[in-house]
Amino acid sequence: MDIQWYPGHMSKAMRIMREDLKLIDVIIELTDARVPQSSRNPDINSLANSKSRIIVLNKVDLADEAITSQWRKYYEGEGLFVKEVNSKAGKNVKSIVDVINQACAEKIERNKKRGIINRPLRAMIVGIPNVGKSTFINALVGRTSAKTGNKPGVTKGKQWIKLNKNIELMDTPGVLWPKFDDEQIGLNLSFVGSIRDEILNTYELSVKLVDFLMENYESYMIEKYKLADVKDSYDVLLQIAKFRGCKSKGDEYDTEKSAIILIDDFRKGKIGRISLEKPEDFYGKQ
Repeated sequence: MDIQWYPGHMSKAMRIMREDLKLIDVIIELTDARVPQSSRNPDINSLANSKSRIIVLNKVDLADEAITSQWRKYYEGEGLFVKEVNSKAGKNVKSIVDVINQACAEKIERNKKRGIINRPLRAMIVGIPNVGKSTFINALVGRTSAKTGNKPGVTKGKQWIKLNKNIELMDTPGVLWPKFDDEQIGLNLSFVGSIRDEILNTYELSVKLVDFLMENYESYMIEKYKLADVKDSYDVLLQIAKFRGCKSKGDEYDTEKSAIILIDDFRKGKIGRISLEKPEDFYGKQ
């Protein structure tokens, strides 16, 4: 199932971000805690160059807590500043101010030595579509400063937001990269809603998700949908259809409808706290 999505506006947005980088002291990269690596745009690494970096693991309330801890330790081992947040509930968001100051400590000290005072730190907030940047910014600033939505592509252009007298934020559009070299990355981003659903085959996507969940979180699936004597992925979707009363006009159980329900339940965390990848999936078993 080869999934690719790179609208033209994303290429334009990346060019603008490169041009604006000279104004920036630190890059805050939001990721989805369920897919921390898949939701990191590799083009940001070349974009960031020597800039200070903060990785924000967002939506931690939806992710497997133990696996999120593995990711935090991994990224910290790479020399990155890391913060786990739940932007929707505002949990740990305000503490990002301290992390920005830590990440820019050398910059602040250099400015002092040069006699530069009262110059605000400037942070660029980046992330792929639907990773929760606007919700994060609104929780951080304490007012509705950025548009929010549950579909990718809500933020269309950059905007400057004053956090306080010492920090200014540049919000940027959600940007993917031109080609996913690994099919699993495209799948992971589709599972969490970072690819437009309109270009996806929902049924095929749900089958892939069922395969993963039954292998890694079978007990969650059994408890949520009262599954019994599962034969295969189709049987899981059929049992979900029966459990949720999904029927077509011909009074047949409709697995197309149950496929949509499954994906929606996963995205909203109704099945349980689930992570789709671990550091070892990308960097080898330790």
